[in-house]
Amino acid sequence: MEKLLNPESCDDTCTGTETDLLGLKQTMITETTASGMADLFKALGDPTRIKLIYAMLDKELCVHDLSVLLEMGQSAISHQLRYLRNLRIVKRRKAGKTVYYSLDDNHIEQIFVQTLQHLKHQ
Repeated sequence: MEKLLNPESCDDTCTGTETDLLGLKQTMITETTASGMADLFKALGDPTRIKLIYAMLDKELCVHDLSVLLEMGQSAISHQLRYLRNLRIVKRRKAGKTVYYSLDDNHIEQIFVQTLQHLKHQ
């Protein structure tokens, strides 16, 4: 039993699984897709951006509203929104001189809500 717990002995004792690795390799996601997913998760790795996304779950908001809500300067909010917009996490709509931001699509909302549910489940 002790030998199985020793990571150095894994190469000697591991014979692999019954998994069809060739088939799995052929269906593996591309490097471009993996990179895009990593960029998305990196964007979600910032507390300020998480708060911005949370604020826009149910409604669109302007930069002023977001800056008041998060108690941050408008330039800092705009910088974060530009980052999120470049990754297609949020979109903008202009009405006169005011720009309103909202989540780009329901996929972002689903990812966000699923993550919140996962954290609350623990």
